[in-house]
Amino acid sequence: MTSDSHAVTPDGTATRRRASRTMLALWVRERTWSLVVWGAMLAWSAALFSAVRSEFLEFRLARFDLGNIVQAVWNTAHGRPLEATASSGEQMVRLGSHVDPILALLAPLWLLAPSPLTLAAVQVVACALGALPVFWLGRRHLGSEKAAAFVALAYLAYPWLAWTALDAFHPVTLAIPLFLLAIWFLDSGRLRPFAVCAVLILATGELMGLALAGLGLWYWQARGHRRAGLAISAAGFAWTLVCLALIIPAFRGAESPFYERFESVGGSPSGLLRTAATDPGAIVAALTSTDDFLYVFLLGAPLLGVFLFAPAMALVVLPQLLVNGLSDFSPTTDPRTHYIAAVVPFLIAGTVLGLSRLAPRSRVRMAAGILLVNVTLALLFAPWDALFGRGVVGFHTDLPRTHVAALGEAVALVPRDAPVSTTNRVGSHLSDRRYVYSVDVIGRAEWLVLDTWDARVVESGWQPARFKAFLRRVELAPSWVKVFDRDGVLVYRKREG
Repeated sequence: MTSDSHAVTPDGTATRRRASRTMLALWVRERTWSLVVWGAMLAWSAALFSAVRSEFLEFRLARFDLGNIVQAVWNTAHGRPLEATASSGEQMVRLGSHVDPILALLAPLWLLAPSPLTLAAVQVVACALGALPVFWLGRRHLGSEKAAAFVALAYLAYPWLAWTALDAFHPVTLAIPLFLLAIWFLDSGRLRPFAVCAVLILATGELMGLALAGLGLWYWQARGHRRAGLAISAAGFAWTLVCLALIIPAFRGAESPFYERFESVGGSPSGLLRTAATDPGAIVAALTSTDDFLYVFLLGAPLLGVFLFAPAMALVVLPQLLVNGLSDFSPTTDPRTHYIAAVVPFLIAGTVLGLSRLAPRSRVRMAAGILLVNVTLALLFAPWDALFGRGVVGFHTDLPRTHVAALGEAVALVPRDAPVSTTNRVGSHLSDRRYVYSVDVIGRAEWLVLDTWDARVVESGWQPARFKAFLRRVELAPSWVKVFDRDGVLVYRKREG
């Protein structure tokens, strides 16, 4: 009896193994394109985080803007919600400049992993996760998992997404995956999870309400839900109005500091309306410059304009495009910046819906073409130089190894949580404290960390003469003692007593 059992066991084991392999093969075959998308998301996240890590460690991510976010999150984690040091040297709640309370949700994560790179990782992973709702939307409307996967992969390869993820950290960048999720939930008729996404979207920035308002109008026009669509639109518009008219003035004691970027068209929402009524030519001129046309082309060309086949969705980008085009601040029409956060989700979703208007047999071919174009553009223009420890051409300054080492040693000298004033480039490494000032403001600083290669003064831009005058004042002041001087990096400590 025993010998018979032993004789049968090997065959039974082999049969079970073959059955397991068959089931695994079947499982993989049924989920091939889902696994491809997940694999691409993981690879993209790893590559982008490696690039961001290199940018940070090489001192190419600065006080403006990464350091500002780090300080607000650090202060929130230590019981002072969204507190930050203004460029003037005063302590303020960040809501006086940007209404992005979503930062408060990152405070517990900071306590678990207290590093600026934690915030960078959140941004990179969030952008990667946007591929999932793109894939789901494509699977529903294109009738082909392959076509859906191609569009999701094209989203990851879209060159401007990598640039935006690299420039860590901007809260509005989190709106990219959130908008894509919101579109998916609206398209599914699932209003409760959509509402959660909508609240999170609004919490990323004061202007995100305009794009949400446009999405509500799309829901009405494209899906026929007039009451819900108008309610969404009204809520989005009301959020932006309340932020600009009430929240920012309440926490700042004045209008938004960013109105100055719109001086040529009125300098404020009310001024813009006056300009539109009295000098419409100024509005037209602001929106029809060569940079504006190039900006729109660079955003749309990688997607081959397929989103135009879904005009209702494509029109949702208009509020943000108008804001960006009317601004006198050149980065708003640079597709590499976070100002595309309320544009990209709708171009991508519009591409999926536009593909659905094609004949079924043409969808896979067109989706493959879009993917090929974006992969090619990503290889040519995406910021992969940072993966190899080099500064990204035209974006961040590359520094010699000796200078990077000197900056690292200087940062290590400053006690944790000691008030400090720094130059811009080194500022992101010293912003995890309550008081952090930017040259030439000293405030309560007990330490000064100054990179003489970085002559940016507060938010006034590059000011070599003013920076040198500040250095002379510090050098002559009896209250400061120099404790470090290497390769143009200086550290001063305040004398006791």
